[in-house]
Amino acid sequence: MHASRKRYGNLGRNSGVRFYALGPSSIRVWFKDGDGYDYDYRHPGREHVETMKRLAEEGRGLST
Repeated sequence: MHASRKRYGNLGRNSGVRFYALGPSSIRVWFKDGDGYDYDYRHPGREHVETMKRLAEEGRGLST
């Protein structure tokens, strides 16, 4: 289960990401077209998910 949805900072001003929600072993990302996608420790893996969580909180680099 994910925490409440947060607005992505988009500090680079060119991201298609609008919102995200963090879970203990996952992140859900919503894009500007409204679609959402879940990433978890199974796919793409723990290291990538933890990096994505950090980038989401920093508001930069999540869509790269």
